[in-house]
Amino acid sequence: MVLINDDKEKKELGEVRLQEEEELIAFLAEKHGLPYVNLTTISIENDALRLIPEAEARAGKLAPFAVNNKKVRVAIFTPNTQEVQASLKKLTDAGYQLDVSMASTKSLEKAWGHYGEISQATKSHAGTVEMSVSAVKEAATNIKHLADVIPQIHEVLASKAQNRVSRLVEVILGAAIALDASDIHIEPEENDVGLRLRLDGILQEVLRFDKATYALVNSRIKLLSGLKLNLKEEAQDGRFSVDLGESAIEIRTSLLPGAYGESIVMRLLDPKSISVPLESLGMHPILLGVVEKEISKPNGMLLTTGPTGSGKTTTLYAFLRKIHTPGIKIITIEDPIEYHLSGIVQTQVEVAKHYTFASGLRSVLRQDPDVIMVGEIRDEETAQIAVNASLTGHLVFSTLHTNNAAGTFPRLIDLGVNPKTITSAISLAMAQRLVRKLCAVCKKEVSVDANTQGRFAKILSGLPASAEPKNKTLMWTPVGCDKCNNTGYKGRTGVYEAIRADSAIEKVVLLNPSEREIEEVSRPQGIPNMAQDGILKILTGETSLEELERVVNLES
Repeated sequence: MVLINDDKEKKELGEVRLQEEEELIAFLAEKHGLPYVNLTTISIENDALRLIPEAEARAGKLAPFAVNNKKVRVAIFTPNTQEVQASLKKLTDAGYQLDVSMASTKSLEKAWGHYGEISQATKSHAGTVEMSVSAVKEAATNIKHLADVIPQIHEVLASKAQNRVSRLVEVILGAAIALDASDIHIEPEENDVGLRLRLDGILQEVLRFDKATYALVNSRIKLLSGLKLNLKEEAQDGRFSVDLGESAIEIRTSLLPGAYGESIVMRLLDPKSISVPLESLGMHPILLGVVEKEISKPNGMLLTTGPTGSGKTTTLYAFLRKIHTPGIKIITIEDPIEYHLSGIVQTQVEVAKHYTFASGLRSVLRQDPDVIMVGEIRDEETAQIAVNASLTGHLVFSTLHTNNAAGTFPRLIDLGVNPKTITSAISLAMAQRLVRKLCAVCKKEVSVDANTQGRFAKILSGLPASAEPKNKTLMWTPVGCDKCNNTGYKGRTGVYEAIRADSAIEKVVLLNPSEREIEEVSRPQGIPNMAQDGILKILTGETSLEELERVVNLES
């Protein structure tokens, strides 16, 4: 006897139909030469909605959803009706520049749903699930240093305005964007709540505020992120985006239940943070030359390793941008897609729908790609397919969880890859970390003492003559000034190491070697290891000894 769940079937059928409508609108948009937009993942600005009355918007099947000075973004269902043309002409006659996209009825219904909010109260935005992008921009413009954030937040906290909570979230987001923070942390404790921003990889405390305000902020962030308000005992993940006109910043929200309330982390994904050219990542010239040579080949595998937050994704995207031309097909499998790259097919892992790295990789190979990027090799099946793809004429980029470049080979053997094929498949195994760069304005020159000179000389021994540092007696230390938020550091750069799969590596891999044995065999290649790369950056004033020791073990 087969039991049929009608409700479940109806729900799944409804989801399929909605997806089909989105795909149809995307196809029609391309046919009409217009961009496609999905408003369900975008904040709708009430200020934009006010430009067209609700009745007119519904009749013409359109909705203005973002406004920046005199530039208005408008979503339409179809461009070929008199109602649409009349509404667009009215906006143009009023002096607005239009950016028109096509959207589904579901998208438009989401926008129309906010007319009720602006008709009930034009002054207050409290309790709505949208935010004023202009308020975020204003906060971002007024904040230049970490110290500027505190008075702005205190001013909002002291306010009695109905939109106090919305304004507080907007100021926090604006501050994070202005300071190039990668994450916002809101952490409830026994008596109060801490707000911290991660700047250049280090968490900086901003201030503490009361738990009553936290409860309202928690609800506000859940609404923005599409999360369940009444669910407090389970972890939740959501997302929303802030369209700043010139760029859209996506925010990934994570809530984790704790002893004193839910810990909130918002990760800011700013497209400009990964648009770093390969030449500006901080690779030593020797390594850069090797990388450029390997990524220009038609096949092979480049693996980059390192902990979470070490810049692996940025490095892989730099590879893709470097080699991307209209003549090659690039497909990525990511979990999740963090940044969108034009001209490249990007797919996202969805375990619930059985689309894993392994199954995705199989499907990708049927799409006739030249280059494949796999977000991470984490199981035997993915490792086997990736290696086979490399051996059958594809260029494969991926990441692996090991501590250093030498650990790549034992890790792949642990994942069941045949040692005889590893070196045929892998072109280059890399490892990386991120170190903060010294502030160019306030860094202080000091002499390298005799003991430290001895340590440096020992670490740098074995480097080729072309990599020997010209300076061996001076280094620089952090001081702190207004330009660097008194941290002494501004920005980050990579420290790298890499091992080429040459004949010497091929011989030793067959013997199931340790990481140390692989490091010994790779030394004649002349590529600086991470400790050496870091020391060279210290002696050129890019970073400090304290900062390098924070992320790289110099004693091994």
